[in-house]
Amino acid sequence: MPAEASAPALIERGTPAFRRASLALFISSLVIFGNLYAIHPLLPLISAQYDVSTLQASNAFTLSSLTLGLSLLLHGPLSDAFGRRAPLIIGLAMTALLTLGMAFTSSFNALLWMRVAQGAALGVLPATAVAYLGDSMNRQALIGAVGLYIGGNTLGGAGGRVLGGFIADHLGLQMVFLILGAGSVVCALAVALLLPPAAAFRPQRLSLGGSLRTFASHLCNRALLPAYLVGGLGFMVFINLYTFITFRLSAAPWQLGASSLGLLFLTYMAGTFSASMSGRINPARAAQGMAVGVVIFMVGCLITLAEPLWLIITGLIFNAFGFFLTHSLANSWVNQHAAHGKASSASLYSVFYYLGAAVGIYYLAPFWRAAGWPAVIAGSLLVLVVSLALIFYLHRARQHS
Repeated sequence: MPAEASAPALIERGTPAFRRASLALFISSLVIFGNLYAIHPLLPLISAQYDVSTLQASNAFTLSSLTLGLSLLLHGPLSDAFGRRAPLIIGLAMTALLTLGMAFTSSFNALLWMRVAQGAALGVLPATAVAYLGDSMNRQALIGAVGLYIGGNTLGGAGGRVLGGFIADHLGLQMVFLILGAGSVVCALAVALLLPPAAAFRPQRLSLGGSLRTFASHLCNRALLPAYLVGGLGFMVFINLYTFITFRLSAAPWQLGASSLGLLFLTYMAGTFSASMSGRINPARAAQGMAVGVVIFMVGCLITLAEPLWLIITGLIFNAFGFFLTHSLANSWVNQHAAHGKASSASLYSVFYYLGAAVGIYYLAPFWRAAGWPAVIAGSLLVLVVSLALIFYLHRARQHS
């Protein structure tokens, strides 16, 4: 039989299979990032309800983020060996069950350990999603689906925070976990029904040495390491700007309350739009698209230096639009330029991404202490200039490949 006849049929854009797979991963994003971030505005309530310090309460968020990032080093090789679809569905189910379990614990330590375990379950999606798409879709369909997937990330992150705060204010902390957990169970069932198998998946032998060699080869790939850094540096600035803007806007002259500060995360919706539209960019111009996203991000940072609240919100909208445009294209770039071990490659991207978020608070804090918000913006712009240099390197490397 000719090789062409035996090649798997990849999903094309606009087909029913494309819509099913894209919707399934969009729903998965809502579950994963809604569960990760819903607890963010609830930390003061957790502190009061469990009688722990604010710093201890914050561990319910930071530890799950940490275990998520670290678990990617395991999920990637496992996915390359055993597949994409089954681990994703198992991860969604475990996420839902752990959230339901949190509704019935009266111990802060138990809650904390559940969040630690949940972080490991949450890591399944960023480790497998883009690799699944790479094994299922042709090149143009892949970029469009990645944009929709990233759009689900932004909607899940923003919606989880807003919904979690709203439910907690009106129904209490236990109902947040009950409603979120029940909704996640329904979504996990929907994904199991919608998601087609990955047609072009070819299992790789699982071994520690092989996994380490795969990770090392990705880090030595001139087309991958700069893209990892672009994603990590971008998220390092983006997510932590929201932390410091809440400090700024809770003080005079704005003096916004917790509910109003939570609504700031609705500016993420601009990222949903830009991530979705990234699929329309020609793959050959992905580096230029990443650069445009960074420049828009930089403009947004400068706008937030203004005093009027509406201009600050406008700046945050620019930030979200620019960052998620760059993030979507960098994610697609990694999948396209990984010669093998696509899930491991995607996992490394996410490791850089979440480690960037973790170290960003320590990078920007000295700027904040030194001169407040203007210094935070200056420190952020320095990082974004480095990102532009890395993108320029990727562009030149592609031209000479």
